[in-house]
Amino acid sequence: MSTTSALPDPTAAGPAAPRSGGNAFYHPTVARLTYRALLGRRRALMLFGLPVLLLVISVFVRLLTGADDGTADDMLQGFALSSMLPLLGVIAGTGAIGPEIDDGAIVYLLAKPIRRSTIICTKLLVAIGVTLAFSAVPTLLAGYVLNANGQDIAVAYGVATAVASVAYSAIFLLLGVVTRHAVIVGLVYALVWETVIGNLVPGAQTLSVQQWALAVGAKAAHGHVVTSAVSLPTGVVMLAAVTVVGTWYAGRRLSTLKPVGEE
Repeated sequence: MSTTSALPDPTAAGPAAPRSGGNAFYHPTVARLTYRALLGRRRALMLFGLPVLLLVISVFVRLLTGADDGTADDMLQGFALSSMLPLLGVIAGTGAIGPEIDDGAIVYLLAKPIRRSTIICTKLLVAIGVTLAFSAVPTLLAGYVLNANGQDIAVAYGVATAVASVAYSAIFLLLGVVTRHAVIVGLVYALVWETVIGNLVPGAQTLSVQQWALAVGAKAAHGHVVTSAVSLPTGVVMLAAVTVVGTWYAGRRLSTLKPVGEE
């Protein structure tokens, strides 16, 4: 009589693997493909061009005016935070998923056993990383060039740019999912709302990512050079709400797209 017990075969097929691929928020293959798409030649030129322009202008301004807190504040808010960052957000946020949806390549990714929420979260993390690298770091460096971080203005705008990068990435990633004209809509939002209305119209300032981010950044500065139209609690809550809701809705909308063969 055999004494060998009937052990399960470790090579036998077990329960189906979860669609998340292990991590519910990050998938390395999706991240690699997204980085490759964002850092392609055409987008890379645009991503590098704006920060280089900021640094070049900052050097000339410093040579012409010397170290001045007011000039540094005007330059960092007027160009880095109000103009450069939203444009970089459009490039990274919409570029993380919009082209794949437009040319139909997204269906091949959706056919893989990966949760669609994982796809969105991964692409959001990549968009945030790219936007941070090309906006927050150059803004910090420009601040040091302009006034050697006097009154911690460079740090304040570096922080503001970093937190705004998260919200902008979520907003523009959502646009990339919900409309085929994400770049156009994003540019209108960035150049009209954030750059003009968000700076000049008092009532609209409370709905500006720029002002929410300034509320956070102002806490890192000394004195009253860096200011915001909203309070710190309002800024933090609105930044978090926009990021979470935008990410959730992008995942929900992506879940309505069906890969080839399921329709």
